[in-house]
Amino acid sequence: MQTLTNIKVIAPGARVVIRDAEWLVRRVDTTNTGGKKYTCIGISEIVKDKEAIFLDEVEKAEIEVLDPAQTKLVQDQSRSYQASLLYIESLMRQTAPTDDGLYIGYKAAMDSVPYQFEPIIKALDQVRQRILIADAVGLGKTLEAGILVSELIKRGKGKRILVVAVKSMLTQFQKEFWSRFTIPLTRLDSTGIQRVRNQIPSNHNPFYYYDKSIISIDTLKQDAEYRTFIENAYWDIIIIDEAHNVADRGTSSKRNKLAELLAHRSDTLLLLSATPHDGKARSFASLMNMLDPTAIANPDEYTKDDIKGLFIRRFKKDIQEQVSSSFKEREISVVKVKASRLEEAAFESFVNLSFKLIDQRRTRGQLFKTTLEKALFSSPYACSVTLQNRIKKLNSEDPDRYKDDINQLSSLDSDLAHIGFENYAKYQKLLSVIKDRFQWSGKAVDDRIVIFTERIETLNKLRDHLIKDLDIQDDQVEILHGGLSDLDQQEIVENFGKEEAPVRILLASDVASEGINLHYLCHRMIHFDIPWSLMVFQQRNGRIDRYGQERTPEIVYLVTESTNEKIKGDTRILEVLIEKDEQAAKNIDDPSAFAKVFDIEEEEAITARAIETGMNSEQFLDNLNAEPSLLDILLSEAEESTEKYSDDKRKLLPVLFNNDYDYFKAALEYLKNNEDIQFKFKPEAKLVEISATEDIRHRFKFMPKEIYPENGYFILSSDQKAIQREIKRSRKDADTWPNVQYLWEQHPLMTWVNDKLLASFGRNEAPILKLPKKYMSPNETKFIITAMNPSRKGHPLIHFWLIVNFVNNKFSGIELFDEFQKKFQLGLKPISNTGNGFDTKAMEALLPSAINEVTKWMETERADFENRINTKLDKKLAELEALKGRQYDYHQLSLLPDDSTLQQDDEKAKRKRQIDQIFDEFMQWVEDSMTTEKTPYIQVVAALVGGKH
Repeated sequence: MQTLTNIKVIAPGARVVIRDAEWLVRRVDTTNTGGKKYTCIGISEIVKDKEAIFLDEVEKAEIEVLDPAQTKLVQDQSRSYQASLLYIESLMRQTAPTDDGLYIGYKAAMDSVPYQFEPIIKALDQVRQRILIADAVGLGKTLEAGILVSELIKRGKGKRILVVAVKSMLTQFQKEFWSRFTIPLTRLDSTGIQRVRNQIPSNHNPFYYYDKSIISIDTLKQDAEYRTFIENAYWDIIIIDEAHNVADRGTSSKRNKLAELLAHRSDTLLLLSATPHDGKARSFASLMNMLDPTAIANPDEYTKDDIKGLFIRRFKKDIQEQVSSSFKEREISVVKVKASRLEEAAFESFVNLSFKLIDQRRTRGQLFKTTLEKALFSSPYACSVTLQNRIKKLNSEDPDRYKDDINQLSSLDSDLAHIGFENYAKYQKLLSVIKDRFQWSGKAVDDRIVIFTERIETLNKLRDHLIKDLDIQDDQVEILHGGLSDLDQQEIVENFGKEEAPVRILLASDVASEGINLHYLCHRMIHFDIPWSLMVFQQRNGRIDRYGQERTPEIVYLVTESTNEKIKGDTRILEVLIEKDEQAAKNIDDPSAFAKVFDIEEEEAITARAIETGMNSEQFLDNLNAEPSLLDILLSEAEESTEKYSDDKRKLLPVLFNNDYDYFKAALEYLKNNEDIQFKFKPEAKLVEISATEDIRHRFKFMPKEIYPENGYFILSSDQKAIQREIKRSRKDADTWPNVQYLWEQHPLMTWVNDKLLASFGRNEAPILKLPKKYMSPNETKFIITAMNPSRKGHPLIHFWLIVNFVNNKFSGIELFDEFQKKFQLGLKPISNTGNGFDTKAMEALLPSAINEVTKWMETERADFENRINTKLDKKLAELEALKGRQYDYHQLSLLPDDSTLQQDDEKAKRKRQIDQIFDEFMQWVEDSMTTEKTPYIQVVAALVGGKH
């Protein structure tokens, strides 16, 4: 053994001795003080299966690494060398790829489509994996994120993960990541985070309690204490879903400040959004600068080169050819309803309103009368509530001053009060559409309906009357709106996609139009009121018209026809929006591209101004068909991607077993000799059932409770299609989490098996295998050796599995294990264990020479790597210096000319320090991530000798 001072490299996979116990190093991190933190799993008996973290600054004198030249070669007594093969395979499965190939993501439990891998290819080509995935609604951004995260986990860059999402998306995102990728995100909703905080000391950071978690951004922003926790935590990967909500829009929002803080707390940052910008260069620049703070000097003026590689954006038309069977062309119907006599009276009363004082004030940029009309178009009852609220407010302020306006409001409210549901034409048409057009009875579990309206008053009234008029039960109609708690929102969304749940109709405000999946058991949507924003059309319709929808989406718009010229004209403006959305769905897939403002509130303001100024539909249409914004042109130019997916991007690391199932089966059968493990295999279904042991239970203690079977009895399958069927079937059960979990290399039980097998041989031991004469002659000796140069952060940069050859005890060359495996098919072809009487001393005497040759070989590889990477780094450094100069210039020019010279000097110095810090931090990250440790970590895995027969 050599101490740490002699062998400097401790890399993931190394076996070390600390405090007289042997540990397997699972992860290496750099501490804030520049030292190393080692996350380890115990191997020797007293610490077996225990997880511990050691700091080299504390343990330096106690840490010993095993000298590969002193490896003891031992005979494997197992049948067909099963112990050796499993041991070698377990080490191989911990080999981290060092190139930009796809090694695992395409194996996930999903129907892989080429376009889904292009963001991953683009990200892996970068120095840092930081990217905005801005695909249109329904294309599967969550799946794309899961693929990339899987690839990073495989590379040792995904132990700690934080996902930040909107409240209604927490469960859905969590379930997708587990069911398809077996990535266990613990849901820290309002209940979950309180539970964690109750279980740990008050001064402990809850974000260190779980390595992988998902939390609502609104939960994070509400508690100032979380800022301290975040500032003292670091993740490998942070994902921000619906990232447009965190862009800087000049309002200093808490969401934006939180996102900017998070952007500095991870190596990898993924932003997901179907609506990535609001048409303003500055707000989009804020997202780009979260990904790369050195990218943009002037947030109001930048080029496509400044943001190249930082985002990818595709619409349905871009990928339609790849997924023609997975996207059904929607059927859109505009159902017109003639207003009843009482409704016409209310319209007339509304049109005749002429306020003296109220419209001197605007609400969200629009006149109060426009606000009233929007409520009136939702329902008479929503309008009545708006009226009553305003009357109450005016009475509390100055009833005499507002007397005339109050009287007009009261008169309209009186007219609205006469409109009952029996003479509310739009509601009666709604019943007709449901009963007659859809032939809907509420009995079929897979024929559910979403009805959208933006007003809660309308939602409540509709629920009460639909239950009665459709003769259905109370629990068959649910209401979803933003006023509900995060837990309630998640439960309603989950139940709507669950066959066993009684809900048949979901009445939703536009809180349900962002992100969530409603298409599992639903292909019918009714817009009870028409949105005033094209982006809301896109978001609403995208809930059922999305990737994976198996039936034709049927979308119905209810439009009231009035004889009143004013109401008729305003309604026609809303019909123009319907037509534009339909045109977008067929052509460009981006409705917001028409209005060119890319912001819901601004789009609604455009519609409001058209109504207030009395535009006709042609004028409104001309107003919508604006010239493309500079940002729109910029993104169109920048989104062209050369990182196209092709099958040659799929790669495989060498293996000794045909597949995950065969390996897992062989591993359990071997481990049962020394472990009390209860399991059962069903090879025809690629299924395995296993009862949790004590150490399995301990491992799952720090994972989400939803993934742990209630009885501790795991059912696993390696069949992708079977898992997808189980995901779909699980929606029929009360517990919508699949009972069958995906058995692949990323499942926690596979990791558990790997760790167990690594202890198959003793401290600094390696097995000897004798191969038949047809493979190796008796005078040949081969050593399987793995060698790696990690970065300063502990991530592998150069990693090889090698065969070191000796003939007649003389070194004869090195070859890659891949080349050897193609010829020998070790493990894939049965060999008998006939080995005995090995001259282990003679073979061990060759090890110093073998290690010396591997060290020289790795020196050459490292020099080649350094030459390649230095060329890239020099180019990057030159780019950064130019960017830094542009940032200096921009910030100096932005100083106010009337400031004093002293003030300007102080401000210049302050801004220069800020810029220097940003660039210094980035360069330090690049240096730590791309600089290789000089001494390689080398491990002797096994020895191979030739037989006489």
